[in-house]
Amino acid sequence: MTLHDELARAGLDPAEVQAAIDRALAEDVPTEDVTSVATISADARGEGVFAAREAGTVAGLGIAAMVFETVMGDTVSVSDRVADGTRVAAGDVLMRVAGPTRGLLTSERTALNFACHLSGVTTATAAWVAALEGTSARVLDTRKTLPGWRALEKYAVRCGGGLNHRMNLSDRALVKDNHVVAAGGVVPAYELVRKAYPDLRVEVEVTDLDQLRELLDAGCVEILLDNMSTELMAEAVRITAGRARLEASGGLTFDRAREAAATGVDFISVGALTHSVKVFDIGLDLTDG
Repeated sequence: MTLHDELARAGLDPAEVQAAIDRALAEDVPTEDVTSVATISADARGEGVFAAREAGTVAGLGIAAMVFETVMGDTVSVSDRVADGTRVAAGDVLMRVAGPTRGLLTSERTALNFACHLSGVTTATAAWVAALEGTSARVLDTRKTLPGWRALEKYAVRCGGGLNHRMNLSDRALVKDNHVVAAGGVVPAYELVRKAYPDLRVEVEVTDLDQLRELLDAGCVEILLDNMSTELMAEAVRITAGRARLEASGGLTFDRAREAAATGVDFISVGALTHSVKVFDIGLDLTDG
């Protein structure tokens, strides 16, 4: 199976991933890697070993491999690549790449940027998933992604065991507080969206239990509980009694994860999975080939 086929099976558009790689390489190597050209002979070959420098869950290694293939074509070989979504320990070998030494070093930073960032997202997601284990709640991501990286970051969330919320403003409606103000209330906003897009999923944000009751009476089946205390979330679950899926969002720190999940909400959305994640530490050590 080619890397492009692998990406497609994982729900990524190979052409979009390739375009992201091309942009990153154009940014990093507008003409040539002057340091490598000056210090390394054109016929030198070597092997680079990707290794985890901490424990976590990895993603983006196939994309990193595509970076090397983009730079070096069929002169590079990739082996021992662990599958995305694999839990690893510090010191574990994640991938080996062998090829022209200049090309390995020219590709290094771009490949690591993809793998380290996406592995950071996956590691954070896996930690949230583990924190909610034993409850009925699932972890959702948000649209708080790096511009141009949304599909990749949401892929990394899936690798960590999380679920994707909407990918964009077109695939489903999410009525938030400003929409509610503009429409004159939660029910008018819900009904306007339902009328305009009768076949589209519609979720509505509420900030109090009165709004929740109004939406339940109107037939809304997806409701977001925004910045509610644990006690209010538990009461919202009791009032809803299974008539709608409830998503908790806003102010949910990792320390509150299990407490919020224990209220019985169906989903917990976490913007921090993508907007402020710590990169995962991966190193590339070069050996003479």
